[in-house]
Amino acid sequence: MAIEVRPATVFVDVKAMVGPKRPDANVCWCLSYRIPSKENLALKGPARGELVQQLVQQDPPPGVLAYDGDEVVGWAAVHPRADTSFARNRRIPHVDDLEVWSVWCIRVRPGHRGEGISHHLLEGAVEFARDHGAPAIEGYPLDNKGEKIDLTMAYAGTRKLFEKAGFTKAADTDSVLNGFPRVLMRLDLR
Repeated sequence: MAIEVRPATVFVDVKAMVGPKRPDANVCWCLSYRIPSKENLALKGPARGELVQQLVQQDPPPGVLAYDGDEVVGWAAVHPRADTSFARNRRIPHVDDLEVWSVWCIRVRPGHRGEGISHHLLEGAVEFARDHGAPAIEGYPLDNKGEKIDLTMAYAGTRKLFEKAGFTKAADTDSVLNGFPRVLMRLDLR
């Protein structure tokens, strides 16, 4: 298996990874942290997908996709923190004034989990941020200390995943997800 990570510029592939089975469903579409909370709550059904379709046409697009050949098998949301709700989040601290990028969602398609794709996605997110001039990239994974995480909450990643990619803990946060504290992990790209 040769996994290739590419910018998320193909809407049908983004939809396959984060879109709903029914177009009228109010699923995340990975917008929860990407747009302001009020806008996220007001956006309903097909309008959510329409916004994502606009985002994939922007430079930079909203993340990266992992492919096994022509099949999309993973997604990672990565973007400048200033364009996300993390810019204003009171539970996730800012450790300095660098214009860092954030990676906040890593998702592997069912049937492909346990194959190391999340590692490829995180590495691809780092390269994507670096290619766009990011001075640093940070994530807010769960510090689960090896305990099992509910798959619906695993999107944030784990501290161990980020450590394996070279990130180091920069700060504790006041955020808890699935009963686990989230930590701010950072990788300097300068």
